[in-house]
Amino acid sequence: MPESVAAQQRTSLVAGAQRAEAFRRLVDGQLDDSYRLASAILGSPTDARDAVHDAFITGWQRWPSLRDPDRFGPWFKRIVVNKCKDRLRRVDRRRSEPISERPVAVQPDPARSIHDRIVIEDGLRRLKPDDRIILALRYYRDLKIEQLAELLDIPPGTATSRLRSAHVRLRRVIEQGVRPGVTR
Repeated sequence: MPESVAAQQRTSLVAGAQRAEAFRRLVDGQLDDSYRLASAILGSPTDARDAVHDAFITGWQRWPSLRDPDRFGPWFKRIVVNKCKDRLRRVDRRRSEPISERPVAVQPDPARSIHDRIVIEDGLRRLKPDDRIILALRYYRDLKIEQLAELLDIPPGTATSRLRSAHVRLRRVIEQGVRPGVTR
């Protein structure tokens, strides 16, 4: 092999290794937050790890198309949200039977807040992925409307509207008497 071809190959390998190292460092700075984000959306540590892993692969494949390197964080988080959305669409969500009669608590029950949380989380699992994502981002990740809009790549007014609509749908699911753990 001529020396000039070998030198070009070495240069190409070094450039590829530097590119891979740069990408790894950028992603390392996003992993913890991305995992927490995916956990809030998916509600499962295993699914969250898988979604972040899928986002890493997709990010690596699409990295050359990133136009503004200073926007790497929001760009990667958007990929994570989309991978979570893909996972939610594939999940065969369980359905609950409505509760025909609700027991009335005579005295305050310390387990009530735990029960309420279970009911809310169960209701979230029954929502469409877009509703679940916007509610999880707002309340589990405590993102403001402007942050939601940026992350979801939508105008703030649209984010507000989608959040309100998701609240309405969650309320309907819960008011229908969703009982966790009971399938139809």
